[in-house]
Amino acid sequence: MLVDNRVEGDSRVQKIARSAAEAGWDVTLLGRSPDDLERRWQLGDAEVRLLPMPDPLDRRRHEFRRSWLRWPLAYRPGGIAEHRAQWVRAWQADLAVRVALLEQRAGQLSPARLRRARRALRRRETAAGLLGRWVWLRTKMMHRVRSGRKFRNPWDRAYTLFWQALRGDRAWRRLEPGLWDYELAYGPEIDRLRPDLVHAHDFRMLGVGARAKIRAAAQGRRIALVWDAHEFLPGIRPWRDHARWLPAHRAHEREYAPFADAVLTVSPELADLLRREHRLPEPPAVLLNTPAAEHRPTDDAPPPDLRTECGIGADVPLLVYSGAAAPQRGLDTLVDALPRLPGVHVALVVNPALRYVEQLAARAARLGVADRLHVLPYVPHWQVVPFLAGADVGVIPIHRWPNHEIALITKFFEYSHARLPLVVSDVRTMAATVRETGQGEVFRAGDVDDFVRAVTTVLGDPARYLAAYDRPGLLPGWTWRAQAEVLDGVYRRLLPGTGQPATAFAATTDPSRGAIR
Repeated sequence: MLVDNRVEGDSRVQKIARSAAEAGWDVTLLGRSPDDLERRWQLGDAEVRLLPMPDPLDRRRHEFRRSWLRWPLAYRPGGIAEHRAQWVRAWQADLAVRVALLEQRAGQLSPARLRRARRALRRRETAAGLLGRWVWLRTKMMHRVRSGRKFRNPWDRAYTLFWQALRGDRAWRRLEPGLWDYELAYGPEIDRLRPDLVHAHDFRMLGVGARAKIRAAAQGRRIALVWDAHEFLPGIRPWRDHARWLPAHRAHEREYAPFADAVLTVSPELADLLRREHRLPEPPAVLLNTPAAEHRPTDDAPPPDLRTECGIGADVPLLVYSGAAAPQRGLDTLVDALPRLPGVHVALVVNPALRYVEQLAARAARLGVADRLHVLPYVPHWQVVPFLAGADVGVIPIHRWPNHEIALITKFFEYSHARLPLVVSDVRTMAATVRETGQGEVFRAGDVDDFVRAVTTVLGDPARYLAAYDRPGLLPGWTWRAQAEVLDGVYRRLLPGTGQPATAFAATTDPSRGAIR
């Protein structure tokens, strides 16, 4: 299995690797190391290996150049700015010590000599301060050179169109050469492992897996390639602010999609979009990202209590949001509504270190509701459901982006298994499901007034929404056990006669190291 991250935090990847290993497959999961060290650990019966991945091709040529006309004082790239800034700080630290020593010896010097020494040190401190400002100015200009190119000007659009016209789907090699960094890090290791099947998670790993399949075929070996499409690439908000990112990645995906022997994805609607986009011979199999309680280690400690972590009692109304924190997730709506929801508390189970989360906390402080906003860290994915069950309402305020419209996201299933009434934004698939099941209320995305209405309605009659979970077959269809059977069926269709029969997906005693996103 291939994934372009460090595995920790990617619950879908973790669950798939563990379940495949529990079904009798010999699984090696290759991810990207956060540094230049290879890391290994066990994920149930699956082996995880994080590979170092240098990424020099991910840097654009302009990042190595100076801009003499616009920013003549800018440092040249290569580390000189960091060296000079550190040198100034060292000089200032040395002067601070010399000032302290002088004051200690003040009684041993004549007044005239003491005045001269102090004046000399002040001159040096002034010089160091001026030099620090000079270094800051030149460094700022260097950053302007780097960030000034947004790849959205007419020249860059013409550059993109030129290579698309000249090379078609092969144009990504010019537009996004950093994709080769993944190949150079992962490719040799895949060849060494000589797998029978490669499960490529998402669009970056599709090319790595396809090229491994091509090389194996040239050696007379067959590799079955499974492409697991987590998102619809045309609907992704580009991760970089330039015109080349999306056309390049779409071209890369189109070039290698035909090599997939089977496609998995996260929702029926996305499966239909992928089939039309790539003219697939059959619909992708749908593998929902549902909770996997069976992956809880036998020696695992009890999950923390959500209300205890918030420091509130059982009678306090509590809304919870768990998962990734970003502006498009709509958490601003949640914070802005707090002044109009007296007595209601909010728990954000997110990455507390993100700047966006810090901004949300500052926003709550300005609104006078900081004491009712609780920022909590992630818990392991098998603890998510019992942890969230301490809340009164599960909230999903995401904005209307194309990929938000077409799937039931992970936290939807986690809230459901925690038997929480839901308040969700009106993204298409999730809103339709909530209206059909009666699990909660729908509000207009980004509309604070409508959000307050929905929360007030749910808190006013929670039993009405909780009754939806008694509907026969609802929650059993949203279990990971059912998804693992789909996964194993795909593998066995591609590699008939291999592996052991899938009997039970028992929990192992080895904890995974991941957390929810």
